Amino acid sequence: MIGYCTNVHAGTDLAETRRQLERHAVGVKQQFAPDQPMGIGLWLSAVAAEGLAESGQLQEFAAWLDANQLVAYTLNGFPYGDFHQPVVKHRVYEPTWMEPARRDYTLQLIAILDRLLPGGAAGSISTLPICWGTPKPSEEEQQRAAQHLLEICAQLERLEQRTGRFICLCLEPEPGCLLGQSTDVVDFFQQYLLQGPDAQRARRYLQVCHDVCHAVVMFEDQEQVLERYRSAGIGVGKVQISSAIVVRWDQLDDEQRQAARAQLAAFAEDRYLHQTMVRSPAGDLSFHEDLPPLLTAESDEPLEGEWRIHFHVPIYLEQFGLLQASRTAIEECLKYFEGAPASPHYEAETYAWGVLPEALQQPDLATGIARELVWLRDQIISR
Repeated sequence: MIGYCTNVHAGTDLAETRRQLERHAVGVKQQFAPDQPMGIGLWLSAVAAEGLAESGQLQEFAAWLDANQLVAYTLNGFPYGDFHQPVVKHRVYEPTWMEPARRDYTLQLIAILDRLLPGGAAGSISTLPICWGTPKPSEEEQQRAAQHLLEICAQLERLEQRTGRFICLCLEPEPGCLLGQSTDVVDFFQQYLLQGPDAQRARRYLQVCHDVCHAVVMFEDQEQVLERYRSAGIGVGKVQISSAIVVRWDQLDDEQRQAARAQLAAFAEDRYLHQTMVRSPAGDLSFHEDLPPLLTAESDEPLEGEWRIHFHVPIYLEQFGLLQASRTAIEECLKYFEGAPASPHYEAETYAWGVLPEALQQPDLATGIARELVWLRDQIISR
């Protein structure tokens, strides 16, 4: 099953979450899968999750999803608070996995997903890669984060033993975070999770959420990343199908560079972080935690080499104006899993529709998301 991540909707509490699903998800389904169930990667803020857990509304919410043939096969447990407040930036990485609040929120999500999933179906929950990378957490803090993750594993094991339901928690590496790329993930797993008496349990219930865009930004090859996880014995339980912005300055003349810079400035918005990796003509990489400072008149970063920007643009795009999208990386990722015994959960995650430049907007949100899902389905079917 494929679906889209509902973190594209505002939803600070349960009532707003329900209204947004009625407004958008039902419309997506009418266009994409009118005669059959459709997957959604459900995002619930901590307030919404607590409302479901404590108000007794979970059964009624599950019945509403079922009546509308919306299947919550995976949850996005990364954003804890209001993901659509005017400025999110670094707040999306709070609370960290060092804090009990992150563990407790995730435990609530497990209970909710268990109730929402169809009988016999497996589930997945994606989560943040421990914390933002600077300042680097101490050894003690990383051990505390690992302990919280292992406590989640113990709960997932109890759930499976009691009900037969398998759910995995998937750490999602992201540029700039403690686990910013695949080598960081493998190192953390090997040092903190895959040793000692809990190793077997951790290997089963702790996996990776591979975000295609994030790997692209870090100049990681899709096949190499996925092979690295496989070689380390780390499962990939979920793949977020997403696309980054790519600017190859050396392919542009001077006039085109200035036009491309102006086009890129339309993406330098204030809500989300847009981490950017710059590769110089000599092949050297430099990381910048946000796009706007790179585009200021004071920036000393020359318009040369290649820039890759963390901005989830619609996955069906290949080029728009003088900018490119990393659609080929999505195709490479899907090819890797072609013929695999079991595919991960696929989730289209273009959460930034609301801040896209006007030229890339669709008539309405449902139409844009449905177009993405049609493209993704066609890519999978054609393989």
